[in-house]
Amino acid sequence: MSQGSALTAAHVISYDLGQTAPVAARWAMAFAVTLTKWDSRYRTRKALARLNDAQLADIGLERDVAYTEARRPFWRA
Repeated sequence: MSQGSALTAAHVISYDLGQTAPVAARWAMAFAVTLTKWDSRYRTRKALARLNDAQLADIGLERDVAYTEARRPFWRA
């Protein structure tokens, strides 16, 4: 894997001999990765919505930008 490339479910579930994992295992891993990303986005956006103006200023965001991001659905990157 080259430096800077993203780790995917296919990379995570490969055998030591270089064989790819069964289709069902790849699908299950891809599903788990997707759910994990969605959960992370959901939690992060909810935490962003709870920040006060001073905290937003500390991270360099204005209230309207934070509000827009916090209102995005979790399935949108």
